[in-house]
Amino acid sequence: MSDFYKKILDGNKKWVESKISQDPKYFEKLAEGQSPPLLWIGCSDSRVPANEVIGAQPGEVFVHRNIANMVVHSDMNMLSVLDYAVNVLKVKHVIVCGHYGCGGVKAAMGNDSIGLIDNWIRHIKDVYRHHHHYLDSILDEKERFDSFVELNVKEQVYDLAKTSIVQGAWKNGQELCLHGWVYGLSSGIVKDLEVNLCGNEDLDSVYQLKF
Repeated sequence: MSDFYKKILDGNKKWVESKISQDPKYFEKLAEGQSPPLLWIGCSDSRVPANEVIGAQPGEVFVHRNIANMVVHSDMNMLSVLDYAVNVLKVKHVIVCGHYGCGGVKAAMGNDSIGLIDNWIRHIKDVYRHHHHYLDSILDEKERFDSFVELNVKEQVYDLAKTSIVQGAWKNGQELCLHGWVYGLSSGIVKDLEVNLCGNEDLDSVYQLKF
C-alpha cells in the first residue's frame, strides 16, 4: 500500500473523529437525508472544492463537476443531476462556477490535439466562436483568457436556463434562480458575474447584452 493511499485512509478516520468530538450525533443526523438549497455546477479541477469555497457543510450543496463547468444539452449525467436537484430536492439556486486559469478553457483557445477530451473541448470552442470578434480584439493574452473564462460561464448559465428542466420549473412557478461565478485560484475570492436569472423575463434580457 502506497504512503499516499494510507494517508488518505488515515485522514478519513481523523476527520470522523473530529466531527464526532464536536457532535456525537453528527453522522446520524447527516444520514437522515439531504435538503440542500443549492446545486453547484463546477469544474473538475481539484483546486476548486465546492463546499470549501463557500464555507458550506456536508448536506448543504448538491454538486456536479466536469471539465470547464459545461452545460451540454446532450450530457445525460448533467441533466440527471439537474433534474434531481430541481424536481426532487427543490433547490432554490443553481450556481455555475468557473475559475481563472481553467485548463479546459485554455485548451479551447489553441489548436493542439489532446486526445479524447478534444470532443468535449469542441463545446468550449463554440463559445469562443460566438464571441470571437470581442475576444480577438483583446491584445493581452491573459486578459483574453480571463474574459473567455467569464464568457464561458455566462453562456453555460444561459444554456442552463434553456433546458426543459429549468423551463418547466419556471412555468410551474417554482422558486429557482441561476447564477454565474468565477473563482480566483490566486485569491480564493469568487467574482459574481451578475448573471442572475430567476425566470424567462430575465433570460429574455440576455439577448440584449453586448460583450
